[in-house]
Amino acid sequence: MTEILSTDNPLLRQWNTPFNIAPFSEIRASDFKPAIEYAIAKALKEIDAITADTSEPDFRNTVEALEKAGDLINRITPVLFNLNSAETSPELQAAAQEAAPLLTGLANDISLNTELFKRLKAVWNNRENMNLTREEQILLDRKYKSFVRGGASLSDEEKEQFRAITTELSMLSLQFEENLLAETNDFEMLLTNPDDLAGLPDGIREAAAEEAKERGKEGWLFTLHFPSYIPFMQYSERRELREKMFRAYAMRSYRGNTHDNSEIVKRIVTLRLDLANLLGYADFASFALEERMAKRPSMVSAFLTDLLNASLKAGKRDVDDIRAFAKESGFSEELSRWDWAYWSEKLKMKRFNIDDEVLRPYLPLEKVQEAVLGLATRLYDITFIPNREIPVYHQEVKTFEVKDTDGSIIAILMLDFHPRKGKSGGAWMTGYREQYYSHGERVIPIVSLVMNFTRATPARPALLTHSELTTFLHEFGHALHGMLSDCKYESLSGTNVKRDFVELPSQMMENWAWEKEWLDSWATHYQTGEKIPDEILTMLRHSLTYNEGYASMRQLSFGLLDMAWHTLSHPFNGDIISFEREAMSSADLLPYVNGTSMSCSFGHLFSGGYAAAYYGYKWAEVLDADAFSLFHERGIFDKETATSFRKNILERGGSEEPDILFELFRGRKPDSQALIERCGFNK
Repeated sequence: MTEILSTDNPLLRQWNTPFNIAPFSEIRASDFKPAIEYAIAKALKEIDAITADTSEPDFRNTVEALEKAGDLINRITPVLFNLNSAETSPELQAAAQEAAPLLTGLANDISLNTELFKRLKAVWNNRENMNLTREEQILLDRKYKSFVRGGASLSDEEKEQFRAITTELSMLSLQFEENLLAETNDFEMLLTNPDDLAGLPDGIREAAAEEAKERGKEGWLFTLHFPSYIPFMQYSERRELREKMFRAYAMRSYRGNTHDNSEIVKRIVTLRLDLANLLGYADFASFALEERMAKRPSMVSAFLTDLLNASLKAGKRDVDDIRAFAKESGFSEELSRWDWAYWSEKLKMKRFNIDDEVLRPYLPLEKVQEAVLGLATRLYDITFIPNREIPVYHQEVKTFEVKDTDGSIIAILMLDFHPRKGKSGGAWMTGYREQYYSHGERVIPIVSLVMNFTRATPARPALLTHSELTTFLHEFGHALHGMLSDCKYESLSGTNVKRDFVELPSQMMENWAWEKEWLDSWATHYQTGEKIPDEILTMLRHSLTYNEGYASMRQLSFGLLDMAWHTLSHPFNGDIISFEREAMSSADLLPYVNGTSMSCSFGHLFSGGYAAAYYGYKWAEVLDADAFSLFHERGIFDKETATSFRKNILERGGSEEPDILFELFRGRKPDSQALIERCGFNK
C-alpha cells in the first residue's frame, strides 16, 4: 500500500477509483513537485534498505528489490508527463520543468550508488551459479548494463560530470518539446475570400470554418495541426498559400524568436557526445546502439545504404513522374516541396481514381474505432467494453475494459482522438501503468492512445483519411504490445523492448489497412450505408506502392540525419542547415527551401527518445513485412498465426532478446525481400 504524506495531495493518497487510475479531476499542477519530492525520498529509503542488507547479495535481495524500488515514482510521473503532452498548460509545463532535474537526480543517485553497484556486480559475477529463469537473466543483464552505462564505473569526479550532463539534457529535451508545441500553436492562416478555398473538399472547408468560429473569427482558419495542414497541402489550388503553409511548418522553432530550438539542438548533440566520451565511447551512436538489435553505427550505416540503393531508382522515378505530370497539366514552375503533396494527389487520382477524399466517407471515426477493436477481437480473442466510470483527463477521452477469452480484465484502454491547443502534434501510445506481477497476481496495464484526427463538423461526422486509419492501426499495434504483455517484471513488459524492435507490432498492424478482405467487412458510406466499391478497393491495393520510392527516400533521409548528428566526434559549433543538407543529400530528391530546418522541429530525436534510433522505423519495416508475409501465406485472419504472434511477440515484451522472439514467430531470421517486394522496388 502506498504511504500517505498528506490527504491534501491526491497524488499521495490511495486512489479509490476504478482500477486505481489517477483521479485526474482532483490533481493540480502544484501537487506534482511535493509529491515527487516525497516519492524520491521514499525511493532512496528503499535503495538504502538494499545496501544496508548484510546478507550475501542475490537475485531476490538485490536485483528484484531494485526492480521494485521507486514504485510511487512510477505511479506519479506518468501522470505528469502524459498530461504535459496530451493536455498541457503553462502550469503543467512549469511542473514538468521542475520535476525533470529532480528525477534525473534520482536516477543518478541510484546508478552512481557505489554500494548498490557492488551488490549488483556481485550478483552479475555469480550469475552462472544462480539457476535463474530466462526472464530473470534478462532482468539482471538489463540492470547491470544500465548501471555501467549510467556511470557506475566512473571516478567520483567523472560521476559529477555525468550528473551535470544528464540533468541538463533532461531539461533541454523538455524545452525543445515546449518550444515546438508553442510554434505549432502560434501559426494560423485566416482566409476570408472564398476564391482562396479553390480545390479544397467540402469537409476541409467546413472544418476550417468551424475552427474560425471557435476562435471568434469570420472565414476559414487553417493551422499547422495535421488534420488542417495535410489536406490543405494536398488539395489547395492556391500555390502561394501552400507555400505559406509549408514555410510556416518547416520553419517551426527556427525563426530566431524565443521558441527557436537552434541552440538547443547544438547543445543536446554536444552533451550527448560528452556523455558518450565520458563512458568510453567514440560517439553517442556507439553508446546508444550497443543495446539495440543493430549493435554498431557501421551496421546501421550499411543498413541505410542498402535500403537507399534499393529505393533510389524508384524514388527518382516517382519524382520524375510527378514533374512530368505537373508539366503536362500546365505547371511551368520548378517543382517545390509545397507542390509535392498537391501534384502527387492529382496523379494518384488520375492513375487509380482514388485519393484520401474518395475514401473518407467510408471511414467515419466511430466505424473505424469499432473495426480496429474488432480486428483485435478476431485475431486475439480480446473484447473491449466501454466503462464511463473510469477517470479521464479530458471529456473527449474514451475508456474501455479489455477482456480476455475467460472474461478476465487484462488491460484498460484510453482513446483520445482530436487536436487541442494543449496537445502535442502527431500520434503516440503511452501508459499510465505498465503490466507486471505482484505477489503472483497480474497487475493490469493502463494504456492510452493519443492522436490528432479530423474532427466532426456540424454538417458531418468525423471522417478519417486512409492515412489516419493507418495511423490508428499503427498506434493500436503499440497498444496491443502494452495490453497483451504478460511479463513478470515491469521494466521488461510491454513496449520496454530494444528501440529498433518496438515498431514491429505497430507497423505490423498497418498492413490490414490495405487488405480488401478486412475493409470489405466493415467500411460503409456514412450516408448511404454502401460498402466501398470493389473497384476502389482494388485500386487502393494497387496504389500501395505509389510513390513508395520517394516515401522510402524521405524516411531514409531522416535516418541519415539522425546518424550524422549522433556520430559526431567533436562538439558541434557549425551551421545547422549546412550540416543537415550534407547529411541528407544522398536521399534528398527535392530542392532545399531556404530558411527551413528539419532538426529544429525533429521531436523524435531531441525530445522523443529516438536519438540514434530513427533507422528503427525502416528496420521494423523489414521485420513487419516479413512477419505479415506469414499471414498472407496462411490468411490475414489465421488464428494459429495470430496466436503465435501474441505468444511470441506481444506477450513477451523485453523478456527475451528480440531476434530470438522474431525467429520463434517466423521460424527463421528476417528476410528483407518481403519489404522490397511490398514496396515494388524490384518492378
